[in-house]
Amino acid sequence: MSVLYEITHRTVYRYSEPVRFGEHRVLFRPRDSHDLHVLATDLRTDPPAAILLIQDPNSNSVALVQPLAPAARLEIISTFSIEHAHTNNLELPVSDSARLFPLVYGVDDRLDLEPFLRPHHEDPQGVLTAWARQFVHSTGASDTRDILVRMNRHIGDTLRYETRNEEGTQEPLATLALGSGTCRDFSLLMMEAIRRLGIAARFVSGYLYDASLEGAGPAMVGSGSTHAWLQAYLPGAGWVPFDPTNNLLGGTQHIRVGVARHPAQAAPVSGSWYGNKTAYLGMDVEVRVARVDPAPKTAPALERPVPSSADAPDKTK
Repeated sequence: MSVLYEITHRTVYRYSEPVRFGEHRVLFRPRDSHDLHVLATDLRTDPPAAILLIQDPNSNSVALVQPLAPAARLEIISTFSIEHAHTNNLELPVSDSARLFPLVYGVDDRLDLEPFLRPHHEDPQGVLTAWARQFVHSTGASDTRDILVRMNRHIGDTLRYETRNEEGTQEPLATLALGSGTCRDFSLLMMEAIRRLGIAARFVSGYLYDASLEGAGPAMVGSGSTHAWLQAYLPGAGWVPFDPTNNLLGGTQHIRVGVARHPAQAAPVSGSWYGNKTAYLGMDVEVRVARVDPAPKTAPALERPVPSSADAPDKTK
């Protein structure tokens, strides 16, 4: 059954004095697909801005926002209404060529998936590769999806989630060494690990519905701001989701916004400003995802039949 959500994403940049703004790239709009439909959308800024909508190389919807006046505060607010159908990772079929590890991609798939198969971070001592290999059975066959499910669960069970105010994403080796990270760090760790196992992976940025905020389910890590997870490409099933931060495998909690081969390509907001370098005071981000109960369907009102001329009473005397 589909679920309706209302989403508000608000970002505010604060400065000690008016500054001039360059163009900002805003990646807020949910990504339409067979399981997710955007029903309504709105984007507002203060100060006012010229706005253009484009698609980037990954077919993400990007708003190019050019504020039209200097200001000591830049506010960007997007609101969306969406319909989300349930997607269960474990119910998606996997081709025989991919069911057991190591999986085999066809020639066409390998050509298209090459950017998502190539690791983007160095592993000079093979630490990350060895970490990834622990999820493959040393004897006997390993089910490909089971490897991913075990890794997804292991990250959430053994690493500590910590928020970090600094921009960017932690390198996978640093995440392993520290034993902690953000949702972006955990997603990148799993992406780079499974790429070393020959499995294509891409980064996903979006929103997370936390039912506990409405008293309807367990608490989720990563709600209240943008969230991150990953998708692995399994022939037959396609791009399937994994959220190592919450040990989730799909469902309706995740609302995709952007996909990319690396987290740096899926920043929610990026842009420039011009002024005194000490003027920047900080930023505030607020994301609200609320489930909406559909209006109950009511039976159409019965119309009273209009009498024909033959049935109409004769009022003449």
